[in-house]
Amino acid sequence: MGSDPIALPLLNFLHSRGGNDYKLVGVISQPDRPSGRGHKITANPISVWAFEKGLSLFRPEKPSEMELEWLRKESIDLVLVMAYGHIIRQNFLDTPPLGMINFHGSLLPKYRGASPVEAAVASGDEETGISLMDMVAKMDAGGVMDQEKVKISDTDTSESLRIKLGECCVPLIERNLPIILKGKHTFIPQDESKVTYTRKIVKEDGWLNFNYPAKTLECRVRALTPWPGGSFKIGDVVIKIGFCSALDIDQIDQEFYPGTVIGADDKGLLVSTGDGVLCLEALQRPGGRMLPIKEFLRGFPIENGTVLESGPMNSLVSSTPFPWKA
Repeated sequence: MGSDPIALPLLNFLHSRGGNDYKLVGVISQPDRPSGRGHKITANPISVWAFEKGLSLFRPEKPSEMELEWLRKESIDLVLVMAYGHIIRQNFLDTPPLGMINFHGSLLPKYRGASPVEAAVASGDEETGISLMDMVAKMDAGGVMDQEKVKISDTDTSESLRIKLGECCVPLIERNLPIILKGKHTFIPQDESKVTYTRKIVKEDGWLNFNYPAKTLECRVRALTPWPGGSFKIGDVVIKIGFCSALDIDQIDQEFYPGTVIGADDKGLLVSTGDGVLCLEALQRPGGRMLPIKEFLRGFPIENGTVLESGPMNSLVSSTPFPWKA
């Protein structure tokens, strides 16, 4: 069960290695959705992959009695889940004899919830990983069987980190699947005192607040790349940030109001923050392309002393669950 391309390396492994020990029977994914600028109805990459492989493919709006009956009829022993996008009901969890096992994109108990990859980048973490966990009715609260760690580089975006996390599922399933198929797998309960939560990312999360430190803003932009990206306003014009980097605070010799443009060079537009300087290296205005700063400023000059408008920057991580929204 999955809907995001992060699960493709796992699926390719399962399909290529299946034989006498097991058979990959089918895929349950999300329905086709509007995609791209033209909002054309498009199948997600997991559905496309399953169709090309000739597997049984279900794309319900929500898992229903039809999919449950199929699991029973086909005598499905094990269901693996990764980035599916739905809460799964208890009657589904109880159906396969070997259980439903989830590949969660964080080192649990850190970052339960919808956006663990973005949370890890935005928080400036040096590593994250995939947790192989038992699925229970409470969100991401099941015990953990095993974890595979990956390093987060100082240039990783959520997009590039997803690629690393998808690939690290292969050694994780390779060493654990034989144990699972024998029914010998066990799960270690999570330490509830260390639990943190994430939430669904929304478009408004892209606004930057220049009162925050430059490093925090850089991590935020990388976390929200490619969507929704980091943004600020000059007057009524919304500018999107493609690339940025935090500079050391000692590179300026006077105090500026956060968000003030204090200079520009071939590398970027220099903006004061609550701590340090943020170098904006690529920008995009409405209807335009993402451009290197030198090229952008030729068509959209930004004078020194201009104050870039900050927006609300809501936290992506909490020590308590975020309010649930449909």
